[in-house]
Amino acid sequence: MPLSLEDVRGIADYARLALTDDELVEMRAYLNDAVEMLEPIRHLDVEDVEPTFHPIGDLSNVMGEDDPTADGRHLPVEVALENAGSSRERYFRVPSILGEEGGDF
Repeated sequence: MPLSLEDVRGIADYARLALTDDELVEMRAYLNDAVEMLEPIRHLDVEDVEPTFHPIGDLSNVMGEDDPTADGRHLPVEVALENAGSSRERYFRVPSILGEEGGDF
């Protein structure tokens, strides 16, 4: 069932959007196109599909070990710093974002 102008006006009001009459007509067409694109998923059989509340499920830590040599694809520090504007020892030097108290580089 397509959205009416009153439906779109209600959605805009709920979202606290002030739309002109022309914008309401344009938004109605846009939203009806969007709803129409989603129509095929209404016919999918999801009877036995568990709802997903989080994209990574019950994983507690998705971060890998902090070992740059683990997969053999690390970039040597010297190579990484070759084109750095400024560096000190093994680190990139960047302008401070803390103001005067943080130092200059």
